[in-house]
Amino acid sequence: MHVIQRKKQLLDFLSGSVYDSNTVNFWLQKLNPLWSTREALGRIVKKQIIANDVVSLTIHCNQHMQYGVAGQHHPVHVEIHGRRYERTYSLTRLDAHHVKLTLKKIEGGVVSTWLCEQAQVGDILEFGQPYGDMLVSEQQQKQLLLLAAGSGITPMYSMLAGLHQSGQLKDYDIHLMYWAQHATGLAFKSEFEEWQQTYPNFKFTALCTRDEPAAERINQKHTALAADFAERTVFACGPSGFVNAAESVFAGAKLFKSEAFSLTHIETNDVGFVNITLSKSKKTIAVAKGQPILIGLEQAQLKPTHGCRMGICNKCACNKVSGATKNLNNQSENTEPNSLLRLCVNSAQTDLVLDL
Repeated sequence: MHVIQRKKQLLDFLSGSVYDSNTVNFWLQKLNPLWSTREALGRIVKKQIIANDVVSLTIHCNQHMQYGVAGQHHPVHVEIHGRRYERTYSLTRLDAHHVKLTLKKIEGGVVSTWLCEQAQVGDILEFGQPYGDMLVSEQQQKQLLLLAAGSGITPMYSMLAGLHQSGQLKDYDIHLMYWAQHATGLAFKSEFEEWQQTYPNFKFTALCTRDEPAAERINQKHTALAADFAERTVFACGPSGFVNAAESVFAGAKLFKSEAFSLTHIETNDVGFVNITLSKSKKTIAVAKGQPILIGLEQAQLKPTHGCRMGICNKCACNKVSGATKNLNNQSENTEPNSLLRLCVNSAQTDLVLDL
């Protein structure tokens, strides 16, 4: 106890001293990589391959870690070849000091490839504050239908594991439907099957679209597998195309909540360029129609604030003074002036004026 108090006193003194905090952190981390005056840091202590191209990292976190509610997302910062990247992942809390980060390697994904292939036990990650509202709460009914595709299983697993650890899973009536290309790509399969054996009201349905017999992608026929969905709260997570289809198929649910973790490529006839005027920086640039505005700004060598790049964290949101945009998740158009615009999931349809 005295050692902990002395360490805390040292960190408090250094963080309040006249020394530059970056310099202080540099020397603190020479003593212990998890010591910091303010950053939430974690050390990888275990790495497991749990399915095809799916890895689970067990991470020991320092005292600054702000643990989210099961189902929320955390910004994760890594440094690769001298460049700092931020991505967003769902974490599962294991105990007072450890979390599990599970992710799937994405083709062409710099961070997911590094975490799955190059990251080693002992490597340090930095975490931001958790966010997201796709949560199981005491106020909601306890009949749930969970729909997941690909990496969309991770927030579902976090919620289920939290209920299991707290002893509450037995009190819920839950049907989990999980889409993957192959059975070898089903993360947490053994745990879901074990819970199905342990809890009479927990049902697990795996749907593999490239195995034989092949399951169909989510469509109206799947309502037969959850005929009572109108009495349930439905959670859906996966690529935007999957989430949009789920919302349409299960439109009659008692409550529907969803999050899309990536944009599904949609064929578009949008061609040409439009001008975006940035009112604060007094610049006008041309960006291509049909792509996220954030990418267009980055291609013009601008660096707008951003985070998850999937329309959840709102770090990239800014005021759209005028112009028309299209949401790339659901294809809805917005022509309202002075409205909030998320740069990462909207494309420009006309010339725009943004408060940037």
